[in-house]
Amino acid sequence: MDQYELIRTAKRVYKKSIRQIAKETGHSRITIRKVLSGLEPKYRRNKEPGCAVMDAVGPVVERWLKDDLTEPRKQRHTAHRIYTRLLEEHEFTGAESTVRRWVREQKIRLGLKITEAVVPLDPEVAQEAEVDWGSAWVGMSGERQQVKLFCMRSRYSGKAFVRAYPWERQEMFLDGHIRAFSFYGGAFPVLVYDNLTVAVKRILRGKARIEQERFTAFRSYHTFQARFCNPAQGQEKGGVEGLVGFARRNFLVPIPEVKNFDELNELLLARLIEHGERRIQGREDSRTINERHDEEHARLLPIPERPFENTKTVGVRISRYQTAQVDRNRYSVPTAYVGRRLWAHVGCEQVSFYADQKKVAEHPRVFGNSKWQIDPLHYLDLVSQRIASFESARPIRQWRSNWHGDYEVMLHTLRRRHGEARGTREFVGILQLHRSYPSDRIQEAVSEALRCQTYNLDSVKHILVRQHQSPAVAIMLEAGLMPGITDLRIDSTDVGRYNSLLAGGGQ
Repeated sequence: MDQYELIRTAKRVYKKSIRQIAKETGHSRITIRKVLSGLEPKYRRNKEPGCAVMDAVGPVVERWLKDDLTEPRKQRHTAHRIYTRLLEEHEFTGAESTVRRWVREQKIRLGLKITEAVVPLDPEVAQEAEVDWGSAWVGMSGERQQVKLFCMRSRYSGKAFVRAYPWERQEMFLDGHIRAFSFYGGAFPVLVYDNLTVAVKRILRGKARIEQERFTAFRSYHTFQARFCNPAQGQEKGGVEGLVGFARRNFLVPIPEVKNFDELNELLLARLIEHGERRIQGREDSRTINERHDEEHARLLPIPERPFENTKTVGVRISRYQTAQVDRNRYSVPTAYVGRRLWAHVGCEQVSFYADQKKVAEHPRVFGNSKWQIDPLHYLDLVSQRIASFESARPIRQWRSNWHGDYEVMLHTLRRRHGEARGTREFVGILQLHRSYPSDRIQEAVSEALRCQTYNLDSVKHILVRQHQSPAVAIMLEAGLMPGITDLRIDSTDVGRYNSLLAGGGQ
């Protein structure tokens, strides 16, 4: 560097010629001309060096990378997988770091790995939130089960809402919104979505979408706007995309053991409340999530006083088995409706059946395939007519596994005293009392009938009626009076009044 400065100073300051500078410094005229042209004195490559170990396998790897364009995004070659294949199939002798560096350069050259630029955003207060589905594994009732996570996140405050559901059905999707609005204390004017089938019926050109009718009704009811991302552009709602993974890693690790979805959602709610006290890193604002949400809470859209009716109505036909099929599962109805068409109102947790606007049956909703949700009371009239089916009837077998032991004693005694058919029919009559009385009262009545050795339907009815009646209230009599005999006072009769009647008078 000293010689560089000396040559340039001699020429620019002292106006010496190139020949004179070469004579004084001993450098060639070519070197002096390079220095005077501005080139720094350092080593320069005429061409980039090659990678001899990759030259033999380069075309093969390049073909693998091009073939990946038609494969699923999550099942494409990684640099590590390419390295292991080269070892197994081509007796590769180079290092994995060499493969990684070469693959990275080739992906850029082929346009296979392009990091998109993004615009930093400064969200407006109480204006937008993002919505998405995720999934996670939990232990429920002793079994490992995958659940769906409905997630909503405010873009301004970062306040998050997460709720677990068994499926990604539209009624669960809308229920998640309703519960999220209650959690936030209002609705956001704009919600950002993927092109979910529960919300979008068809994707048109540009930003235009044909929405599902039920979603449009729900959106209009709460007066918010829906904005949908471009297809396969999840980064347009990166906040909630990150929330899905954050909830899995921080709320559900280690994998929790719960009894049902109610317990799981209580756990998630407790974790969300704790999460609200965090400060989001990388923001200039040092306030907590809850403090930022307090600012936006008052500006949210108010929640309608009357909740949105979140039920899906479908027409069903009742089969010979007294069941209606809803989402590939069967639900029972009373015998009188066999062969008729009813309306099923399907909610997140309940399925109700209506005939001529009258509710005829209601069941907890079940999830899965080919499951039966049966109310035994719907079948008792038919079982009483076809008493031989009692032992093998599915409703009786399912109910029987939960009976109190006194029920079996009563059934056995009735059959022994009255015969198989008549005794069973008498017992079915006792079971039909469940339509009018609570189960615990009937169980007590059956137990008392056994203690009193009165083995029949009338005895159980009498005990139930007696339990329902109020006890008689005793009235204290005056001293000296005998109940039922001298407790009546009778005034003595004035016989003289009859004489006045005979005389034609009257008093």
